[in-house]
Amino acid sequence: MDITTLLGIVICFVLVIFGISTGPESWAGLGHFADVPSVIITLGGSMMCMLIQAKSIPEFLACYKSIGLAFKKPTANEAQVIGDIVKLSNVARKEGLLALEEMANNLEDEFLKKGIMLIVDGTDPELVRNIMETELASVDKRHNEKIGFWANYGGMGPAWGMIGTLIGLVNMLYNMDDMAMIGPNMAVALLTTLYGSLLANWICVPVSFKLQMFNGMEITIKEIMVEGLLSIQAGENPRVIEEKLKSFLAPNAREEIGAEEGGASAAAGGGEA
Repeated sequence: MDITTLLGIVICFVLVIFGISTGPESWAGLGHFADVPSVIITLGGSMMCMLIQAKSIPEFLACYKSIGLAFKKPTANEAQVIGDIVKLSNVARKEGLLALEEMANNLEDEFLKKGIMLIVDGTDPELVRNIMETELASVDKRHNEKIGFWANYGGMGPAWGMIGTLIGLVNMLYNMDDMAMIGPNMAVALLTTLYGSLLANWICVPVSFKLQMFNGMEITIKEIMVEGLLSIQAGENPRVIEEKLKSFLAPNAREEIGAEEGGASAAAGGGEA
């Protein structure tokens, strides 16, 4: 699990409760921030707007479920993938491309496995690149649909919060006979704005940014795989392949690859023996 997402959500909740509890009525004031009609207007209205934007109900539900991805820690990283690519290049250099088929059966990543099978089958390099990049674009498109869902949801929350506030103000202005109730009614009207802001800035926008970050990481990893496999197919030296793939990384990340025990540098060195 990605602890940063869980930690951020929990601490945000604690900070909101802390802010409420430090008010004039302390913990007794918590009850002033709970209003069922405000919740229905804000959450219900924003949810239905997202349903309107969805292609189908299953897709709508799938977008909602994608919040779980923000809590999952990526299982692969660039250094690990580069190391795997260099190991594959050493095998191909010593035993030929056909030897990669057996190694492909032990891989969990379907994208990498597919690329290996394409080059093992003798597919033209340009066609291999086209196939892999087409799939890469498809993955990016699917991910961006989920990212866009949460980004748009973050815009709907405050909008429906304001709608709820306006409804509350209209009702309040039509019932001003009791001056003592103006303050409480105004407070209830403002709750929808609070709920909308919390929905956007506590959940939706952070989730969209997190999914966008994870998508960028995955796309980079898959681009490394494409370049690495094409380099293997071209028969390039494992050390050259490693240096080429390091260009995808920041300078400090490149140093980490070389420093890892049994890392890509060691594998490439083995290929030179």
